Amino acid sequence: MTKNVPAANGFSDDRVVPAEWEPHQAMWLGFPSHENLWQEDLIPAQAEVAALARVLAEAGDEQVKLMVMGDAARKAAEDMLGDLKKVEIIDGKFGDIWFRDTGPIYVSIDKDGKDHHAARPISFLNNGWGGKYHLKYDDQVAAQITTADGHASELHEFILEGGSLDHDGFGTVLTTRQCLLNPNRNPDWTQSTAEQALAEALGAKKIIWLGDGLLNDHTDGHIDNLARFVAPGVVACPVAFGVDDPNAEIYDATAKFLSQQTDARGMPLQVVRIPSPGKTLDEDGEIIPASHMNFLIANDCVVVPIYNDRPGEMAVEALQSLFPERTVLGLSSEAILTGGGSFHCISQQVPLIRA
Repeated sequence: MTKNVPAANGFSDDRVVPAEWEPHQAMWLGFPSHENLWQEDLIPAQAEVAALARVLAEAGDEQVKLMVMGDAARKAAEDMLGDLKKVEIIDGKFGDIWFRDTGPIYVSIDKDGKDHHAARPISFLNNGWGGKYHLKYDDQVAAQITTADGHASELHEFILEGGSLDHDGFGTVLTTRQCLLNPNRNPDWTQSTAEQALAEALGAKKIIWLGDGLLNDHTDGHIDNLARFVAPGVVACPVAFGVDDPNAEIYDATAKFLSQQTDARGMPLQVVRIPSPGKTLDEDGEIIPASHMNFLIANDCVVVPIYNDRPGEMAVEALQSLFPERTVLGLSSEAILTGGGSFHCISQQVPLIRA
C-alpha cells in the first residue's frame, strides 16, 4: 500500500500535518488556463483567482506561487498581477486548478526526537475523483510542486485528495465516509485500513468520521465544504440559510455529531455554526455545492468565498469572531464555483517549519 522513504534518510515516523493556521512558507494556487474547460467563465474565473492572489500577497503576508499553463494564461496572469513582488508566476502542466486535491500534503517530521523538524511533501495517487474527471497532467502536479519547492518527497500508493481531509495540527483528522470509503477510490478500504493508511502517511492519530457531504458535490463529499477546524478543539460547520436550504439536515446532523466527539488529545470539540450560502443553483437550475466552509487561512488573513451578498456577509462576520488575530475578507467565487470548487480547493500551503 505504501512506498516509504528508507529509514537511512534520518526521518522518523513522528509526523503530523500542521494546522492551516500555522505559519506558511508559501501558498500555491492554480490559475484557470484551459478555455475548453472554463469556456465563457475563463476570464471571470481568472479575475477571481487573481483577486485571491492579490489579497493573499498584500493582506495575507503570503509568498504566492501561481502556476499557469500556456502562454495565454501566463500573459493573463502577468496583466493582472505582474506588479506584485510576492506573487511568483510559474509555468507548469496541470489538468485543472484543484491543487488541494492533486498537489502534495505537507507534514512536519521530527528528525531526531529532539524537536528538530522538517517539512516533507507527501504525495498520493490520483484517479480523477473516482474516475469522473480524468484530466491530463493532474497526476504530475504534486511532483512539479515538490520539485519547485526543493523538498524530498514521499509517495503513498493509494488514492487520496487533500480536500477530503481537515487537520487540527495534533493528529486529529476530519473526513467523510462518503468520500474516503467510496469504492471508486480504494475499493479494498475499510474504516480500519483507511485509518492505518492515514496514520502511516500523515501521522493521523484520530479520525473523526462524518457521513455524507453536500448535495450534488461531485467530489463525493469533501470535508472542506462541510466542516473545518478553526482552532485546536474548535470546528466550524454550516447552519442552514433559508427554509429551502437543501443541506439543512446534513448541517444539523454534522453539528450534533461533532459536538459529541473528542479530539486526539481527548478534549471535547466545540462546534461553531456559520451561515451557509443557502440554496444555490447553476444556470440550468440545478443545486450546486456552494459553501463558505471552503475558506482559506493565510498567514495574516482568512479569505471566504462569497456567492451572494447577505449570507456571505454573515459568514464573514461569524468567522471574524473565530480569527481575532487575522482579517477575514470575503471575495467573489461565483465563476470558480462553475468549475466545481472554490478557494480552498485551488490552493495548497507549504508550512514554515523552524528547525
